Amino acid sequence: MSAPDDSQRMVIDFLADPAAFGLPPGTEVARQETHVSHIFLAGDRAYKLKKQVRFPYLDFSTLEARRRACEVEVTINRRTAPTIYLGTVAVTDEGGGRLALGGAGAPVDWLVEMRRFPDGALFTHLADAGALNRRLMESLADGIQAFHAAAEIDREHGGASGIRAIIDNNDASFRGAQGGLFNADDIDVLTAGSRQLQNSLAGLLDARRDGGRVRHCHGDLHLANICLFEDAPTLFDAIEFNDAFARIDVLYDLAFLLMDLDLRGHRRLASFVLNRYLDRVPLDGGDLDGLALMPLFLSMRAAVRAHVGASQAAALADAAESRRRAGRAREYFFRALQ
Repeated sequence: MSAPDDSQRMVIDFLADPAAFGLPPGTEVARQETHVSHIFLAGDRAYKLKKQVRFPYLDFSTLEARRRACEVEVTINRRTAPTIYLGTVAVTDEGGGRLALGGAGAPVDWLVEMRRFPDGALFTHLADAGALNRRLMESLADGIQAFHAAAEIDREHGGASGIRAIIDNNDASFRGAQGGLFNADDIDVLTAGSRQLQNSLAGLLDARRDGGRVRHCHGDLHLANICLFEDAPTLFDAIEFNDAFARIDVLYDLAFLLMDLDLRGHRRLASFVLNRYLDRVPLDGGDLDGLALMPLFLSMRAAVRAHVGASQAAALADAAESRRRAGRAREYFFRALQ
């Protein structure tokens, strides 16, 4: 992973100042961080800055790559959250060491501009507070099914080879995790089991791809990427940086949500979402046969959450939060092994 250069550190300092957003001195600018982005919460807006990083599965290391990624992020997320994603805005160099949002100078970085919503609107918070109910989950399942039904069919990705590539990426990410968070023998067991299942299900995986069940999906459909916005469950923060992770089997997309609900103690809600989703699919939609794939898909989704969580933990300066996220990553890893 590459480190940010001086220009991005200047941008981060600039965005931490309320004056950057035309807000009065002393106004709080809250900041959130993932392993690939900084999010600045200012007034009624949220601004996402992509970190100058490179991983095996994404490359934000150049200004042009970050500009393109911001534009793609807005485009694909407007499919499900058109009123949240407002557009992109440049951070510009105005000379004399001054930066501006959308100024006349040359861009030094790019941001995604979004409407802000309360942290309590995230489905992670609603799940932990016991506030998820059948009405909300019915609406969510219906929305996901409608999104999948309208999504672009893709017969160039997915199938057995696409799933194998994700398994291989998971394996490499576990072995590259910092701090020895994952045991090598456990990684061997997980990867071998996943590859064995993938091999045994290769025909079904390819048949579903050929039958149009691989589509341009969300790609990262866990609870932290769903919010209650304008009284409706809303999907946001879809994957924009790697087609192999987003152009996937629709049930692999759904499996992320089901796994996350189950891990947080909401297995009944996960079952309800799955049944509601399948009830909404036309009888010739071809998803009932895909249920045989669910054990593999659920394990793979837990594995993805585990190594991403490990990367997030390693990137944080806050030691306590880093330990918390590392512990959560291990929970996901052991769920993947089950």
